[in-house]
Amino acid sequence: MGKDDNLTDTISRRAILLIAKSAFAASPHLEMQRLAHRIAVFHPGAKVRFAFTEQGTPSLREALSSLLDQDVDAVVIVPLVLPMEPSFHIWLTRSLKRWKALAERPWPALSITRDIASSPLMAPLLGDLLKTTEALAETPGRKFSAEGSLIPPQKRRVLVCEGGACNSAGADAIWNHIRNQQERRNLRVVGDGTMTVKSTCLGPCGLAPVLQVFPEGTYCGGVTEEAVDRIITEHLLGGHVVEDFAYHPTGRKQRLRVR
Repeated sequence: MGKDDNLTDTISRRAILLIAKSAFAASPHLEMQRLAHRIAVFHPGAKVRFAFTEQGTPSLREALSSLLDQDVDAVVIVPLVLPMEPSFHIWLTRSLKRWKALAERPWPALSITRDIASSPLMAPLLGDLLKTTEALAETPGRKFSAEGSLIPPQKRRVLVCEGGACNSAGADAIWNHIRNQQERRNLRVVGDGTMTVKSTCLGPCGLAPVLQVFPEGTYCGGVTEEAVDRIITEHLLGGHVVEDFAYHPTGRKQRLRVR
């Protein structure tokens, strides 16, 4: 086997995973597919996939789980996020380490590229985009009129705390998971209907990460992705508070229960 054969074999065991934050319709999914196909042209031996971190299919965790079933030694994650806030990179790094630690089988080596804005090709790319400008079409004599809005029929609200303590405990991972589940399980229209919202500090920082379910106002602490799944099934859809994660007002300070 020659040197080039060894290189091809090494590349064939590598995966490139493009990630974006969210996709609410078919068009963004198709765009990610097109990007993946273009990358594959330049890396013909690698497995090129895409995923979404906040809402969209597949989720980042699903895409990584799928790659575990394939013969890859390394996964290079490419965040297609602009601008990429430091908190996003922190969340991404912590989530990957946690998922890998919880895995019951070996994981491939993981690495993350730098953000798009740091590339020296960004300036030429912007210059190329400026050549594609299109004038805004206007209709002479037509006045702008404000559109009306429907009042949402959903009766349930889930607040996901994004305070400092909760962010440090992985609140972004919880938010991303519940948003993905909201789409997959049609939570806006199933049962009483559920809306999900990010919140500033909800108060019980020692129980991080925290979310609160309304109309009951139930606080849930130490929440994981698995806890979110139970809260959806048992509380949001079944109407029964999940006491394993629920913390009720007692007038006294409470510690996070060890599970």
